[in-house]
Amino acid sequence: MSTTALEGLLSYLYDTLSPSSMQWVGEHLIEHAKQEQGEQLRPYTMEEIDAMLDEAEAAFEAGDYLTNDDVFHHRKAAV
Repeated sequence: MSTTALEGLLSYLYDTLSPSSMQWVGEHLIEHAKQEQGEQLRPYTMEEIDAMLDEAEAAFEAGDYLTNDDVFHHRKAAV
């Protein structure tokens, strides 16, 4: 999310929430951030990698994929 969007969201929250509601939201955001920081990434097992590759290959063979043009179109639309 861009800084401008975040500043707009903060401005909206400042204008609409009471101080106690802002504190509640802040506490929950901090708790959520702490939980995400505590989650450790684990490496995939070879079985998981093989399963993901099998799934991707099956999707490709079924024609379920994006072309380069599709990817660039989606990227431009998202920005």
